[in-house]
Amino acid sequence: MRPSIRTSVTTSLVLAAPLALAACVAGPDYRGPPSVAPHASASGQFHRGTAALVVGAPPPARWWEALNDPILTRLIDRALARSPTLHEAQARVRAARARLGEVRSRALPVGGGRALGVAARVPTGALSSLSGRPGSDSGATSDIDLYSVGFDASWELDVFGGVRRGVEAASAQAAAQAAQAQDAQVELAAEVAQAYVSFRNAQAQLRLAQESHALQRQILDLVSQRRARGAATDGDVERVQAGLDQADVQMAPLQGQLEQIADRIALLTGGEPGARDAELAAAAAAPMPPAVTPVGDPAALLRRRPDIRAAERRLAASQAQIGQNVAQLFPSVTLLGDLGFVSTGPGRLLGADAFSAIGAPSLSWRILSYPQVRAQIRGAIASRDAEAARYEATVLAALRDAEAALSRFGHQRQSLVALVRVDAAAGRAVALAQVRYQGGTGSLIDVLQAARQQNEIQRSLVESQAQLTKDYVALQKSLGLGWGETTASRGPDEGGRPMTQQPPQFTTQGARRCPETKTRWC
Repeated sequence: MRPSIRTSVTTSLVLAAPLALAACVAGPDYRGPPSVAPHASASGQFHRGTAALVVGAPPPARWWEALNDPILTRLIDRALARSPTLHEAQARVRAARARLGEVRSRALPVGGGRALGVAARVPTGALSSLSGRPGSDSGATSDIDLYSVGFDASWELDVFGGVRRGVEAASAQAAAQAAQAQDAQVELAAEVAQAYVSFRNAQAQLRLAQESHALQRQILDLVSQRRARGAATDGDVERVQAGLDQADVQMAPLQGQLEQIADRIALLTGGEPGARDAELAAAAAAPMPPAVTPVGDPAALLRRRPDIRAAERRLAASQAQIGQNVAQLFPSVTLLGDLGFVSTGPGRLLGADAFSAIGAPSLSWRILSYPQVRAQIRGAIASRDAEAARYEATVLAALRDAEAALSRFGHQRQSLVALVRVDAAAGRAVALAQVRYQGGTGSLIDVLQAARQQNEIQRSLVESQAQLTKDYVALQKSLGLGWGETTASRGPDEGGRPMTQQPPQFTTQGARRCPETKTRWC
């Protein structure tokens, strides 16, 4: 009886020691991303927003609705619902989440049922030799039947948190994939809007080119009549003819450009070439941005942009992967168990005397693999440092994009205002030429020349208007709008802490020591 008690106590201690360490998690804990651009995070406004007529109010997520163009709104909504690019990104999110579920299942026991039926005929002498009793060599055989049913399971205890670190890494990677899908929405909405504005601009340019061609034709007819009367030279006719030919040269590429942009819009919205031609056929002016544009502040931008959240989640995943590698320095404990019934006959299989139970703890330790594991740890730390640098670069690039977009938007607005004044002056010049012609002090050619000059100015004006709207779209893209909420108050880390206010704690110096192992890796 005493040996049995000793064995029981020993087994209990073997099992209790790993359980006592169960709260220990290998590797450094993730404490958030490094602090990047603290001055921008604390600032309540952008530096380059002075000339852009922007306000610090939270911007709307569906920014394209502020353009008041029903066709554009319909195209973007269709793209967000049907784009193959978004479908691919969403499939990657589902794959990452499935991977997270698979990693989580590693913390659970694995096992299954079994059923075995064996019918064998063996020499009697072989059975005698196995039992230690002498047998005969008469060539006699014996029939043996063996039946077994049961359930076996194994459970690798997550003593040092390797599985938990794996779950942490897979969860962060799934969140990063989701943020990348949101970033794809931002990119897609902006790309559709840019293409739509380009299409409307090409339509307007084609119309103005046709008007210029008509004006140039009228001027050519008048100059030809004057040459016939001796009031103009052949050189005058050739110069006007060259202008007419130039108008012809400009129209053909514009028509091809319209077709290419229409097909691009069709592709972005999940359609085949030509699918949006009827919807875009009616000529319309390019939408204009609102008089005042809300942009929020830099801190909200850093919380909102999906690419920043994706970079932060990749950083968190790389930190957890260090712990996964550190856990390999410690032993692994596996519990094996088997419950079942074994009998030589199916009729006695479920009897009480056929019940069998086996339990066996197993411990393994990769002591001789320490050099390899430590190299893997160093590699994981280097990968973490690379992700930290990548996160910092992403934040700085986001701020640069926003400031540059604000600068372009503001200066383009100033340029457009100047062109509007020039167009107004050209309109007055045409009116004055008409008055002179009607009063007999001017010619029809003067009127047509003034109208042609105004046509050229209007082409620049239309181009400038389209560019202003494109700059508006680029500004919305730089602000990270188009995927959902725009004023999230928390970062993507599971603790819900603001991302831009986290200290750069990437070392293991502050990690608590595990009392059982006297290491700093818990």
